[in-house]
This record gives sequence, structure tokens and C-alpha cells, in this order.
Amino acid sequence: MKTVRAAVVQAAPAVFDREATIEKVARYARDAKAQGAELVVFPEAFISAYPKGLSFGAVIGSRTPAGREDFRRYFDSAVEMESPAIKRLEEIAGDLAVHLVIGVIERDGGTLYCTVLFFSPEGKLLGKHRKLMPTASERLVWGFGDGSTLPVFETPLGRVGAVICWENYMPLLRTAMYAKGIQIYCAPTADDRDTWLSTMQHIALEGRCFVLSACQFLLRGDCPADYAAAQGDNPETVLMRGGSCIIGPLGQVIAGPVFNQSQILVADLEMNDIARGKFDFDVTGHYARPDVFRLHVNEREASAVVFERGTGGNRST
Repeated sequence: MKTVRAAVVQAAPAVFDREATIEKVARYARDAKAQGAELVVFPEAFISAYPKGLSFGAVIGSRTPAGREDFRRYFDSAVEMESPAIKRLEEIAGDLAVHLVIGVIERDGGTLYCTVLFFSPEGKLLGKHRKLMPTASERLVWGFGDGSTLPVFETPLGRVGAVICWENYMPLLRTAMYAKGIQIYCAPTADDRDTWLSTMQHIALEGRCFVLSACQFLLRGDCPADYAAAQGDNPETVLMRGGSCIIGPLGQVIAGPVFNQSQILVADLEMNDIARGKFDFDVTGHYARPDVFRLHVNEREASAVVFERGTGGNRST
């Protein structure tokens, strides 16, 4: 197996400005490509915002007009599938000939989803993963994904997939990804705590895979002037401090973590290290006990409304 040069981008979006953020994606991806990167990973909700510090004016039993307006602005800056925003991201990946993995806020109907999009070096959208379980107050503004978007893509670099932020604390979801043979495990996140590094090391060691975690470095000054952050209005206030990292299949830290600055982390992934790690531990293979434990994964799309047409055609009365 070959060596893969991978990059993790730790930076801030132009909060609530979809088009400006996408052009930031182009610049950072170009910089990563200049360093030889074949795969570039961006943080959770990079387009157009992880709304750190916003309450959306909600308390139990009450929502404010100002909070509804915050949601409207968030909604308007989200990404729809089959849109010019998707075309532009395809163009960026294709022009640079890189694999692009990026966290976005996806708009579908009247609901927002925290989603990761995967783009090929040929400039094609490969697919998406929607976050299954938004954490705490995230559930106020994001819908729940289902089992129909749990992909691991076979690419020339290896098998690539993504698990978002605290989904990484869902052991059954991790197990499903391991069973799909994930080799490059992307973990876009908003968790900038010291404990995140140990989580990433555990997953790499458990799955015998490379783990690439991208978190934003976000200042209050990266947000609009009327962004009602609980942390206040000082433009130098750090809302997210980063902590991005790249981990090897035996849990070794290859790059990072980096805090309190924007940076592109680049590392060479020696893909043969995966097989070396599987020698003594394959969590869904020779180290499994299916006679005792089994996981059932429902990958059907869960639609609220299903329309079925009869074979006799339409009939009016």
C-alpha cells in the first residue's frame, strides 16, 4: 500500500456567509495542495457556521423573535444539494485534484442537518454523512440523520469515511465504521477540549486506522457584529481554540494537536501501518465474538411521509 499525504485545516469560516466561506475553502485547499496534500479535511459545520455561543432565543416553553431571526439567517446560509454551492465545491476539488472532506450545514426542506460532504479529485460529489445525534442544544437547530448516510468510500487513497464530533462517543457507530473497513477515519469536530486528543487516539487504536480530526479556530471577530454570543462582543474572544490532530493506527500522534491559531496540519500516512496494526487486533474480525455480541445496522432511509401509487392510475371523483 502507498503513502498518502493528508491535510487537516484548522481555521474559521466567514460565519453566516456561505459564498465567502466557500472561497476560504478554495484558498485553504490550495495551500494544502501546495504542500502535497492528496486529501484535505475541514472542520464540522465549516460552511457556514458552528453557532458557538448562540441560544437562538430559546428557553423551555418560549422562543424570541430575535432567536427566530438568528435561525433564519443560519437557514439562508446553509447548503442545499444540487445547488451552485455544491458545484463550486466540486470545482475546487476537481481543479486541485484532491479528495475534499468538509463539514457543512445542509438545508433540506425546512430542516438543517450537520453534514459531511465527500468530493473526489475528479470534481464529483461522492456522497454525504448526516450527523445521527446532535448534541445537547444542537438539537434545537439540527435534525437527526438516519442509517442511509453512513458511507465508507473506496478511493485510490484507501477507504474513507467520517464520524462527526460526539458521534465518536457512540461505540456502535464506531463499530459499524470498522466493519466497513474504514482506513482513513475523518472526525470533523467542534470539541476543543484537552480530552479530545485521547478520544482520537483511542479510536485510531481501536479501529487500527488513521484518524484525522479538524476543529475550527474561531474568534468572536470572525462572526457578524450582531452575533449574540454568550461569550460577549470582544473580537479577540476565542470561541473555539482548535485542537486538530492526525493519529496513526497504533494511537501515535503524527501531527498536532494545535491550539489558538489557524494552521494546516500535513502528514504522510504510511498505509501499511494499518495491516501491521491488524496483526494483533481487528475489532470486527479476529478479535470479535459474534457468538456473544452482534450489531444490527438499519441503513434504510427513514422518511416521514411515503407516497405510494396504485397500479390502476389516478382517478378523480
